[in-house]
Amino acid sequence: MSDNDVPQSIQRLREMRRRAREGGGPERVQRQHDGGKLTARERLDLLLDENSFHELGMFVTHRSTEFGLERQKYLGDGVVAGYGTINGRLVYVYSQDFTVLGGSLGRAHADKIVALLEMAMKNGAPVIGLNDSGGARIQEGVVSLGGYADIFLQNTLASGVIPQLSAILGPCAGGAVYSPAITDFVVMVKDTSHMFVTGPDVVKTVTHEDVSFDELGGAGVHSHKSGVAHFAAASEGEALAVLRTLLSYLPQNNMADPPTTACDDDPLRTDPALDTIVPENPNQPYDMRDVIRRVVDDGVFFEVHANFAQNIMVGFARLNGRSVGLVAQQPTVLAGVLDNDASIKGARFVRFCDCFNIPIITFEDVPGFMPGLAQEHGGIIRNGAKLLYAYCEATVPKITVITRKAYGGAYDVMSSKHIRGDINYAWPAAEIAVMGPEGAVNIVFRRELAEADDPVARKAELVADYREKFANPYVAASWGYVDDVIEPRDTRPRLISALEMLQNKRDVNPPKKHGNIPL
Repeated sequence: MSDNDVPQSIQRLREMRRRAREGGGPERVQRQHDGGKLTARERLDLLLDENSFHELGMFVTHRSTEFGLERQKYLGDGVVAGYGTINGRLVYVYSQDFTVLGGSLGRAHADKIVALLEMAMKNGAPVIGLNDSGGARIQEGVVSLGGYADIFLQNTLASGVIPQLSAILGPCAGGAVYSPAITDFVVMVKDTSHMFVTGPDVVKTVTHEDVSFDELGGAGVHSHKSGVAHFAAASEGEALAVLRTLLSYLPQNNMADPPTTACDDDPLRTDPALDTIVPENPNQPYDMRDVIRRVVDDGVFFEVHANFAQNIMVGFARLNGRSVGLVAQQPTVLAGVLDNDASIKGARFVRFCDCFNIPIITFEDVPGFMPGLAQEHGGIIRNGAKLLYAYCEATVPKITVITRKAYGGAYDVMSSKHIRGDINYAWPAAEIAVMGPEGAVNIVFRRELAEADDPVARKAELVADYREKFANPYVAASWGYVDDVIEPRDTRPRLISALEMLQNKRDVNPPKKHGNIPL
């Protein structure tokens, strides 16, 4: 049948689909490409499995007539929404189209996103938002602001029910930033994406600070300093690949188990190199990533927030094909101490894992909480309590490996037995005490050292004695606070065995509307 023989109604449909797929037209599409950015539909093609996308709301248009908007109607109203698959799994997606009215959000635009979020909740599948918008559509006034608030509400209701992922692929300013901020993970692209509540011009007017877009809210700022972005990608393609990889570790919803994969890495594999990976000198650093990679399947550690609060590491890996969340101190950065940012970073990740039934593995080498005026004034008590609260609240399987230091309140906080840690292992060189031997001796034996004929020699004796009595794993093991002292080489098989034992764990918190985490 030739095109001329196709019924007129079908010809009209095809023409409207063509117009919708055109977005803002060839010139604006070219400007998008010239700026190093893909179009909304090109992004979906990269993100989703081939030919899996089904669009919803293609013919939606705004109903506004102010400021000449009645002459600027585009099918889809600046956002492409629908569903598809990633590695065969259902996901809901929306992709803002900057070529249409700068991707600005009006009532119809917002309604499409709200409807998508509601559908995702009903069907228990993740939502991915690709953000590229100039913000609220000024011509629609308060109706646009109402649209944002409707989205924020749906994001909040969906939180902890379905995974929500956000990619910032262009500007994201004003009220627009709060939807991604509520979602679970945020990916930004270097040089082309920006997030801020108020732009450089407003900042200059109000505070007289002269800053660029990148200095104010670029990917580097938000992935290193503010912690708003969990990933900073070099390109849009890389950002979308990060989303695909991230999703492979996550369940569809809070009632599902995390995905498992076939594993060719021997679950009984031991690694003798782990026996000597921790230096004999307790003040000498080592890279905890080396420990993690030698333990997890195929050495693959998918780190989250890698550039923010680097004294603690969080991320995903697999153990015998099972998805797990990892929290670990990093001794090469500030000796792995817990400070304000590290506490917040760890707490957020622990709560995410608990929401979505992902077991938490903790590798602990913590000298304590960071001392100092800046930390105290910055709220280290409140922020440290967030991490403590998150671990206490979590009911998923929790396994801890103390590789070296576990001092003071930080020992309690890092998934200790006392806060419902299920299985707690220690390596033979672990030091578990109120504080390090030298600090303890300086306090307990201050007067004796001051009066000693040879204070240096006497201190060395006292330190050795303290280490023998307190700073070793066997005292904690004698109280049942450590389940076993293991050879480091056996860490992988012991973790896998513990995970299998805990796979049917059931634990509940007291009935309540919700707790009051010290935010």
